[in-house]
Amino acid sequence: MLSYSIVHLSALVLFGLFLVRDLARFLDGSWFLWLGQVSRHVAAGAAVVALTTGAVALVTIATSAALRFDASLQFLQLLSALDIAWVVAATLLGVRWLAGKGIGDLAGTMIGIVCVWSIWNYLQIVGFAEDGGWLVDGSAMLRYVIPYDIVAAVVATTALTTGARRAGRAQTVTEP
Repeated sequence: MLSYSIVHLSALVLFGLFLVRDLARFLDGSWFLWLGQVSRHVAAGAAVVALTTGAVALVTIATSAALRFDASLQFLQLLSALDIAWVVAATLLGVRWLAGKGIGDLAGTMIGIVCVWSIWNYLQIVGFAEDGGWLVDGSAMLRYVIPYDIVAAVVATTALTTGARRAGRAQTVTEP
C-alpha cells in the first residue's frame, strides 16, 4: 500500500508542477489592473497557486477513488496533495521571479520532493490500518510531517511575496 500511495502522490505533485509551469506564463502583470504593480503580482501569483491547487484537488479525488483506496487513505492523499500543490506552486513562482525560470523550477521540484518524502517517512514508520486505510497517529504527525509543513509554508509564502514584490517593482520602474 505504501508504494501505491507514494507513487500516486508523486504523480499528483508532478501534475501540479507541470501545470504551474504552464500557468506561469500568465504572470505578466496584466491581471487585476485596478491594483498597483506589486499587489497585481501578488494577486496574480495567488490566483495561479489557487488554480493549480484546485486542479490537483480534483484530480486527487478522482484518481484516489479510481484506485479504490480506503476512504481514510483517499482523505490523506487529498490533504497531502493540497498541501504540497500550493507549496510547490508558490515556491516555483516566487523563485522564478527572484532567480529565473530554471532555478524556480528546481526550487519547486525540490520542495515537492521533501514534502512527499515527509509523507513517505510518516507512512513507513506508522504504517497503515488493517483495512489499508490511513492510520492516524497525532504525535507521529507532529514529529514527522508538521515540522516540514511549517518550513515549507514559510518558504513558499516568503518566496511568493518576495518574488512578487521584486517583479512588481521592476515592472513599475520600466513602465513609461
